[in-house]
Amino acid sequence: MAKTPTPKKSSLRAAYANARKADPRPITGKEKPAELLAHAFSAYVGRQERTAFELMQQSVQQDASIFLTLSGAMTPAGLHQSCLIPLVEKGIISAITTTGANLYHDAHRIIGHGIREVNPNAGDLQYRLARIIRIYDLGFWEEALLDTDRLFSAILRQPEFQKKMTTPEFHYLLGKAIHGIEKQLGVKQPSLLSTCYKHGVPIWVGAVQDGSIFLNVVKLKRLLGDEFKFELDINDDVYSMAAMQHYCRHHGSGKLAIWILGGGVPKNYTLQGEPLLDQILNVPTSGFDIDVQFCVDPVDNGALSSCPAGEGHTWGKVSVEAVETGSMYVHCDVTAVFPWLTHALFSEPKNKRKPMRLMDKMGDAVKFLDADVKKRSKSLMKTLDWSVEEAEPSSEEDAKAHDSFVR
Repeated sequence: MAKTPTPKKSSLRAAYANARKADPRPITGKEKPAELLAHAFSAYVGRQERTAFELMQQSVQQDASIFLTLSGAMTPAGLHQSCLIPLVEKGIISAITTTGANLYHDAHRIIGHGIREVNPNAGDLQYRLARIIRIYDLGFWEEALLDTDRLFSAILRQPEFQKKMTTPEFHYLLGKAIHGIEKQLGVKQPSLLSTCYKHGVPIWVGAVQDGSIFLNVVKLKRLLGDEFKFELDINDDVYSMAAMQHYCRHHGSGKLAIWILGGGVPKNYTLQGEPLLDQILNVPTSGFDIDVQFCVDPVDNGALSSCPAGEGHTWGKVSVEAVETGSMYVHCDVTAVFPWLTHALFSEPKNKRKPMRLMDKMGDAVKFLDADVKKRSKSLMKTLDWSVEEAEPSSEEDAKAHDSFVR
């Protein structure tokens, strides 16, 4: 194994001399959240939290387009009500990628079903007999699922859904329908879907078939046949993500930030927009400028959920600047840390802005990328063919050819 170069003693001493000094101070109870983070979170996961907060502030102050990804059972845990909806309403979050499950379970509360705290050790065989569904230490009646299925089945049969569309279009229409239902029912705490609809925040779901909203699509197609014309265009869906990132890179501040809550498909579905642009479509891009992630997974097991920014940079997903100064992986349970950081963010009056309403700009974003792809169509056509003769062992000549290709 090759040896890692050892830094010179002089350079290490210079770096140490310029490093931030740990400055702990007695807590009085009168500190502002930002002050507490600055002085009581100097090491270990606490320091990760502090740095994440600083990068979140930087995202807002630089007016970056903030793409938030959300995995796990976060809406049953209430993270959308406590954090995400306020962040959307204050214009902080520009776009969201999540799971179908998070959007589906959010709807239980709208139609009157509560989610309660339960004992995770009470016995799942007994919970099943009692028809109580468990998500670790949360539970709800099985009827909540059945009634929510009926809700989405009824919505999906409406005329505006009888066509092919992308997931942002799909969730915009769902949000519009849910918004109307919330008004009829006098719902005081709106859903994430309806809030994003009101504020023009696009919602992507990368594995839409892995969730109960789509399971109801399956039912409707089998029961109604050709009468049910709803269809998702996964090709245009992936393209729309890259198009929006490309559009944001060349409009407004030109800065891109990604806040990753958990990992999973939402993380990669958002990040892959950058290699789609640069690697596949040959449209130059530099990757996200700021990368903040909250996740419990270890970073050394090869899993995508936990891969750090540096690894993502090798794929072209985040920029050099993100790796060097604009990235933080916080090893934690999202529910234990993110509400506190959201509170700290809102405690600073300067951390607010007008909503970007990216959903309203989706058509322009797609046209903007289409124009760049069209310029490169001749060179891209050369990437469509391959022959078995090209599958040769790597050689120095191959390496030289590769060097001349890489930008």
